[in-house]
Amino acid sequence: MSDDIRLCTIIGSGPAGYTAAIYAARAGMNPLLFTGKEPGGQLMITNDVENYPGYPDGVLGPQMMADFQKQAERFGTEVKSDMIASVDFSGPIHTVTTESGEVFKTHTIVISTGASAKWLGIDSEKKLMNKGVSACAVCDGFFYKNMDVIVVGGGDTAAEEATYLAKLCPKVHLLVRRDELRASKIMQKRVLNTKNITVHWNTQTVEILGEEEVVGARVINRVTNEESTIDAKGFFVAIGHKPNTDIFKDWLDMNESGYLITGADNTSTKIKGVFASGDAQDHIYRQAVTAAGTGCMAALDAERYLAANEII
Repeated sequence: MSDDIRLCTIIGSGPAGYTAAIYAARAGMNPLLFTGKEPGGQLMITNDVENYPGYPDGVLGPQMMADFQKQAERFGTEVKSDMIASVDFSGPIHTVTTESGEVFKTHTIVISTGASAKWLGIDSEKKLMNKGVSACAVCDGFFYKNMDVIVVGGGDTAAEEATYLAKLCPKVHLLVRRDELRASKIMQKRVLNTKNITVHWNTQTVEILGEEEVVGARVINRVTNEESTIDAKGFFVAIGHKPNTDIFKDWLDMNESGYLITGADNTSTKIKGVFASGDAQDHIYRQAVTAAGTGCMAALDAERYLAANEII
């Protein structure tokens, strides 16, 4: 166990975690950041990022996260490539324990553990990841402007992705496993009233087609067992995200999907000194730039907490 009580510990990397680290370090909080098993988060599986300010020519996701880490370390952030196995928020001093067994005590914690996209789990999906397969239309839809695309899913996320892509693409094929949409009534209406969205009911993906890039998908009708092929250049999986918040379930309030609940106008959780940022608490926007913004907010909230309690 470390004898030092840290001023600020950040759990998770990615835009939220590294931005929190930059602000915390510049405020003299000497932050300790744990990257987790997926350093850099979802951007590590994103090739071209073209919608983040400051990169006029775009940037590879891994390179962007390397830049973030370098900037955080420049100001004194200590980065550990370890995973937090458990936390203890029972007292004013919080405790985190790593998978390797190290124990650290800290006055404040910023949770930036992100969320992971749910995937179909088929081999061709992995093979063509970032070669036409994506889980974010807002992030990648522009690359498929004036091309036909496929969206998989039947909930609000799929409906939102399909209607967004319909503004860019001549044809959007929406593959729905059931004979109805699970999306809200208003989103269902938007999908069904958008002329260039074709809904394929009771349809499941068998294989995403293509060698070096997506060219379409082989699908099956779950009622008739009839197989068919759909030509498309983009394949968007929109079956939801799972926030990486399981280790906090005994301590913090979450919504039914596992997203951490924070204050209406700040990043505070119900535990004093514990703050949440990024996709671990944002189920609406889920963008790198908004994650970075909440990381900044969390660091500022932590600094104000420390000052209010005369810790710094």
